[in-house]
Amino acid sequence: MSKIRAATRFDRLVTEEVLDRAIVRGTRRKNAGVHATSVSYVPKLHALLVGFADHSAVVLPVNNYPELEALSTAELKGMEVGFGGSALCLGKRDLHISIAGLVAASKSLMAMANTVVATHHGSRSSKAKAASSRENGRKGGRPRKHAA
Repeated sequence: MSKIRAATRFDRLVTEEVLDRAIVRGTRRKNAGVHATSVSYVPKLHALLVGFADHSAVVLPVNNYPELEALSTAELKGMEVGFGGSALCLGKRDLHISIAGLVAASKSLMAMANTVVATHHGSRSSKAKAASSRENGRKGGRPRKHAA
């Protein structure tokens, strides 16, 4: 994973217009993507437990991630959620790690995510599909395929 150093922009004037644009950007960002609410280190599992608002959580074993493996136990305990819930941060090292990136680096979590997305997309029905299904239902079900 690449490391990106955060920039401080203390010299920008905050006007009502700038504040309104920031609120709109924040609202869009809040509605798109991963938003963790907590992170804690679980010594017994040697893993980080990343929690979300609905009380669900993901356990990320420290040994699976080189960025985390290099940290001491005290540093792992000091991890915080930052960037609107999208990253794990450690201020002492200026370390910011994307939660989505951590999940994407795990083959098993990505396989589960792909399954969930496929299930969600498979349940979608367009207006044309719904109309066709109703019409076939009136005729007694889906038409049989005839062998050529």
